[in-house]
Amino acid sequence: MAVYTQVSAEALAAFLTRYDVGELVSAKGIAEGVENSNYLVDTTTARFILTLYEKRVSADDLPFFMTLLDHLAARGLPVPPAIKDRAGVEIQELEGRPACLIKFLTGVSVSHPTAAQALAAARALADMHMAVADFAPTRANSMGIATWRPLLERMGADVDTIAPGLFAQVDAALREVEAAWPATLPVGAIHADLFPDNVLMLGDTVSGLIDFYFACTDVRAYDLAIMHSAWTFDSTGRTADAAIGAALLAGYAERIALSAAERAALPVLAQGACIRFLLSRAWDWLHTPADALVMRKDPLAYARRLDWYRAHPGAFA
Repeated sequence: MAVYTQVSAEALAAFLTRYDVGELVSAKGIAEGVENSNYLVDTTTARFILTLYEKRVSADDLPFFMTLLDHLAARGLPVPPAIKDRAGVEIQELEGRPACLIKFLTGVSVSHPTAAQALAAARALADMHMAVADFAPTRANSMGIATWRPLLERMGADVDTIAPGLFAQVDAALREVEAAWPATLPVGAIHADLFPDNVLMLGDTVSGLIDFYFACTDVRAYDLAIMHSAWTFDSTGRTADAAIGAALLAGYAERIALSAAERAALPVLAQGACIRFLLSRAWDWLHTPADALVMRKDPLAYARRLDWYRAHPGAFA
């Protein structure tokens, strides 16, 4: 459950007086997500999302995220910008945490996307990449390739408590990925976390792209590789759906043609995506208290994906 910081009705009602959004009617904690505390807030005028940013999201990064969302919203993309208060301020403080009141988007996150939904979502990713062509701000990838080996070595032998031999498996794969990582592909602002639960759908139509809190400046094709690793497999990472994978590539290519170099790099980019999420899940697996109100995600689901990509180098052909 992603409610780390409790907000009382009285504190929230007082918070809302900063805005022209009416009075508080109800508020409910949102279970989805693992990074921040989120509440569904209804007022006398509309519905909003209240997000309190926890320790993993740096307050120094919030201006980049908010500027990016404003940029995308201004270009008609279905993203949830923060609501400005009467003074024009987006980033507030509530219960000792940075906080934003965010536009509510309709739609649902699908657990088992269809090929048609994958096609639409990949188009939306490409639309985002086109929309940021003139976006000037930059942010280094806080979970980029340069962070993976230090994170692996920091966990060390503890990784093998998750599964025997996991450290050696990741270490060997990471050495190969580090040696092959592309250095000259197009870069830009990327989402970097476009899992199915970060895409809202109405039928086969994308109604929202959400949770931009890993957004950064990095290799554009890496964003597609992350999406491929997240959408193509079942939750255990044991089964890959070729139709979903093909739909993702086709949907993206309808908007942005992949260069030969980008397509050739997708296998190593996908392996890198697997290592990135395997490592962050492993860290959380080892360091999340047993009584914490957050569901730990299985690192081995990404170890299996990593094995699959290593065994199927032609998956993106």
